[in-house]
Amino acid sequence: MDIRDAMRARHSVRAYLDRPIEASLRQKLEDAAEECNREGNLKIRAVWGEDRAFSSFLAHYGKFSCVKNYFALIGEKAADLAQRAGYYGERLVLYAQMLGLNTCWVAVSFAKGRTKAMLGLSESEKLVCVIALGYGETQGIPHNSKSAARVSRGENAPAWFQKGVEAALLAPTAINQQKFKLELIGENRVRLRQTGGFCRGLDYGILKYHFEQGAGKENFEWAE
Repeated sequence: MDIRDAMRARHSVRAYLDRPIEASLRQKLEDAAEECNREGNLKIRAVWGEDRAFSSFLAHYGKFSCVKNYFALIGEKAADLAQRAGYYGERLVLYAQMLGLNTCWVAVSFAKGRTKAMLGLSESEKLVCVIALGYGETQGIPHNSKSAARVSRGENAPAWFQKGVEAALLAPTAINQQKFKLELIGENRVRLRQTGGFCRGLDYGILKYHFEQGAGKENFEWAE
């Protein structure tokens, strides 16, 4: 499975089997998280065999069950922290999918205060969200998706741009809102614009990562 296969196969999963993640896979995921931390100036942590984050009313309301492993997306407080967390968090999500695991982005439906205390964060650090991780009871179900024409603009767009848009449409966004536009400017510049919605910073980073993987970073540059 390559990363594009992972994008197509990956769907949000909230219910997990009571099955530990093997030590070899945990090490691969921890190594991947450390690489993301170095590149993204983050402090992502992998948490194993710990269920307090998902033993709250919010988690029950969100229909989460048997979540005992997760990534905690942490960084020093900064204006662009959520975007970086989204970008590198989605990189980890797709890597986990390639390893045969399931995931779910969780921004609200977990015990955030309890989790922050357990992680021992400093005053300068912020817990952006967590990503549930494990062996799902199912593989999840595909979400409804907008058409490429509704989320992009580019006359006679080259194949790489079209592939990038297709990849962006596979990206998870808060409550599946897909409130974004991708615009081709000139021959090889792309602008990503959001059109509202929740968790905009996270969504921006996630969408950016998906588009880059679909389009190929060598084919374009981002326009502000």
